[in-house]
Amino acid sequence: MPSTLTPFFNAKGVAILGASTNPKKLSYGILENLVSFGYQGEVYPVNPNATEILGRKAYASIADVPDPVELAVVVLPVTVIMDTMRQIGERGIKAVVIITGGFRELGEEGAKVERAVKELADSYGMRVVGPNCVGTIDVRTGLDSTFIKGLPPAGPIAFISQSGAVCGGVIDLIINSKIGFSHFASLGNEMDVTEADMLEYFAEDEHAKVIAMYVEGIQDGPRFMEVARRVSRKKPIVFLKAGKNDAGAKAVSSHTGSLAGSYAAYQAALEKAGVIEVETISQLFNVAWALGTQPLPAGKRVAISTNAGGAAALAADSLAFNGFELAQIAPEIQEKLRTKLNPSAQVSNPVDMLGSVSPEDYLWSLGNLDADEGVDVLLPILVPQSLVDTLGVAKAWFEIGKKTDKTLLTCLMGERSTLESEQYLNTAGVPVYAYPDEAGRVLRGMEQYKQLLKKAVFSPVVVENVDHNKMASALGLVKDAQAVGEYETRIMLEAYGIQNVPGDLASGIEQAVKVAEKAGYPVVMKIVSDDILHKSDSGGIALNIQNTEQLRVEYDAMMYRIAKNEPEASIRGVMIEKMAPKGLEVIVGMRRDPTFGALMMFGLGGTMVELLKDISFKVAPLTDGDIEEMIERTLAGKLLKGYRGSAKADIQAVKDVIARLSQLSLDNPEIAEIEINPLIVYPEGQGAISLDSRAIMGK
Repeated sequence: MPSTLTPFFNAKGVAILGASTNPKKLSYGILENLVSFGYQGEVYPVNPNATEILGRKAYASIADVPDPVELAVVVLPVTVIMDTMRQIGERGIKAVVIITGGFRELGEEGAKVERAVKELADSYGMRVVGPNCVGTIDVRTGLDSTFIKGLPPAGPIAFISQSGAVCGGVIDLIINSKIGFSHFASLGNEMDVTEADMLEYFAEDEHAKVIAMYVEGIQDGPRFMEVARRVSRKKPIVFLKAGKNDAGAKAVSSHTGSLAGSYAAYQAALEKAGVIEVETISQLFNVAWALGTQPLPAGKRVAISTNAGGAAALAADSLAFNGFELAQIAPEIQEKLRTKLNPSAQVSNPVDMLGSVSPEDYLWSLGNLDADEGVDVLLPILVPQSLVDTLGVAKAWFEIGKKTDKTLLTCLMGERSTLESEQYLNTAGVPVYAYPDEAGRVLRGMEQYKQLLKKAVFSPVVVENVDHNKMASALGLVKDAQAVGEYETRIMLEAYGIQNVPGDLASGIEQAVKVAEKAGYPVVMKIVSDDILHKSDSGGIALNIQNTEQLRVEYDAMMYRIAKNEPEASIRGVMIEKMAPKGLEVIVGMRRDPTFGALMMFGLGGTMVELLKDISFKVAPLTDGDIEEMIERTLAGKLLKGYRGSAKADIQAVKDVIARLSQLSLDNPEIAEIEINPLIVYPEGQGAISLDSRAIMGK
């Protein structure tokens, strides 16, 4: 079944509404690109005040445009956008690029117009890219609906950008390098077509081998994750997120809320979806280009062949930082290298052939390194010098690339004298970088994709024995409160099979005595107030109470402290709980992210959690593998396994609690945050219990 997005890249005819005769206008640039870059379909300028533009007949209105026409590009003021879209709909065109700005990006008035345009487009069954974008490009068909100057060569990278300016900047940056692209898609405000839609389209396009994305924000997180999870199994997705600083995340209502910022949610979501996140625009295309042209590394052992020891040292540092290592070159290979290289050359690793190296030296060194079974990746480096044939060296690298089945990345450390060689290598599909420390990050991205392909297919954990009636009762007790105390949260946890330490709520001292006698001394007493979030900071916790007499004394002392420290707080009573035996304290929590939903957290717990920040995140629903990774990535996980002779803790009980809290979060979207801190974990086979918990309801 043909995609509704096909006309944006392979339309039989394109109409440009607002086409101008003025070369300084954007619409003129769009028409010029369609005429100049080999597009074979029909091109129809629409301008009632012109008869011809760039040799193409101009039409007074879209209604006058003859068939075939499958794509409309709108470059008209926002004031006439509704009439224009209605005319396009009546003409029967189902794909529209709105270049025009002045919509949601300007505030609520523009947002109203945008919503109205979306409703109108939906009524005609139209798909819309934009508004406030620069358009789309299919490099092979030459359908270029943008006003960007220049077109890169055809190649494997499909680029999705929410920013039109970034899209144009990328083309200008890479066009001379001869890195190849299949498509460009500038999405702008994403009124209709989103990044998830484009992912689905490029997943089925045979020319798009790898998808690179520049994203500022995702509108529908769960759908993006579902689509990306499917697409990443077919082809790599490399992702650059703008706006990483989480200045807007001001949640301090719980440890989970204060630690789980929106960027943490993006990181967890991207990893779960199999997306390779990078940190810079150069990394975005360095990694994508390698994934689109080279086989994945069989292992992490890299052989460097170079004429510059300093450059090789920088490369080696980058490799180590990114989880790769210098290969141990076999003795027989080293002996063979010595037979033809400079007698002063170093033949271990890096293979340093000294400054005045020849193309034949590289052929010899790389050919032998390729034959070494202990080498997984070849990384030749050249620092150009006056006596070196740089283009000849590049051709030697290409010859090795034709023969080897290993990953081949290259470095020409220069710019002024290396452009021709860089273009030669990239045209041949051999990635080349200007800086030796770029290879390590590229290989890490390739290794990430390799590991993704090894992972089991997504299968969420299944939680049984949930008491939904008890959960409903707990939510009924909450009523309209936003901050939920331990008493109600305990009931929620019990409903999902999470064990609490024995205890109950007491409204006064006499009831507290009865609860303590039932639970059994020693006990802990904790203040219960919707106005007090961190009990210990306010003097609202008393530990190791041994008997009734001490309980009465501690109760009076606590009420005095609370009256002094929190005079405005409304006190509901105290929680009396049995003092639990000591164990390892961990935290398990959830914060509902507005983009991706339930974000689960695990790490070392107790009062030091925000200082230590020993935490890991995953987006629910969780798989068994997700839960294992959450635990293994933390110091808490290492302690659970038994550190320096300490007993192994009940890791299975921790996994069960994480799974159950995740299910609770998925089943009850009205809960914005919930956490257990601390969860006390006992030795293997002895379980885990919640010592303290809290929840925050959504507004």
